[in-house]
Amino acid sequence: MRTMAIRTIIPTVNTMLAYDFMRNAFAAAGVVALVAGAVGYFLVLRGQSFAGHALAHLGFTGATGAVLLGIAPLWGLVLLTLAGGIGMGLLGERLAQRDVAIGLVLALSLGFGLLFLHFYTAFATQASALLFGNILAVDIGTVWTLAALGALCLGTLALIARPLLFASLQPELAEAKGVSLRFYAVAFLAIVALATAECAQIVGVLLVFTLMVGPAAAAQRLTGAVGRGVLLAMALALAEAWLGITLAYYTDWPSSFWIAALSASAYLLAVAIGR
Repeated sequence: MRTMAIRTIIPTVNTMLAYDFMRNAFAAAGVVALVAGAVGYFLVLRGQSFAGHALAHLGFTGATGAVLLGIAPLWGLVLLTLAGGIGMGLLGERLAQRDVAIGLVLALSLGFGLLFLHFYTAFATQASALLFGNILAVDIGTVWTLAALGALCLGTLALIARPLLFASLQPELAEAKGVSLRFYAVAFLAIVALATAECAQIVGVLLVFTLMVGPAAAAQRLTGAVGRGVLLAMALALAEAWLGITLAYYTDWPSSFWIAALSASAYLLAVAIGR
């Protein structure tokens, strides 16, 4: 019985991966999921989940502005989210200040996004893909770009992980020990900005929470150890992304919907297990 099931599954998987766009989708989703899981863990730990949401909206503005200038939307997305992340880090050093800084950036970015769409209405169909994601449209060039950005994010995060964790859990003590809270706030939000730009390519700017927050929140419900938590968040994000694409292939429903549904289900299950 098990042998027959394996013989049935393998040809089915081979058929799905016979298409270039499916291989590109799995590769891009894999890279983005690993980055989102690792970065999202620290984002949730620091209580800055709203920052990822705000940066996603800012990236939408960057993408629409890039089209007006004749530049690839991805680079507008990356550049403006990066600038926004650094700006929010500089404006909101203390927790009480962060909500105000993030709110101001979010409101301003949405206003500019609407303005750019007003000037370039032909971008409306591509805007829908940016808002809700279109992983099946990713080409091999974009995959390599995402891989390079992902390596930069994970490498930088690994370098600052220990002092960032110290500054996140015990900010007063860390500052007394000479750790620059502002520097690590800016550095981390710059990493979040790049990760957000990557996530937007998969699930769209409106569903960044799906990969950036959902797996990380579920992992923190299941384990209190930071190392295991980061690895679990990455594994959950990867499983949700790949399974979501697979379900989209067989049901013809949007992959962003499946990824969001799987992320929410995993979190609810983690809450139930944690209790």
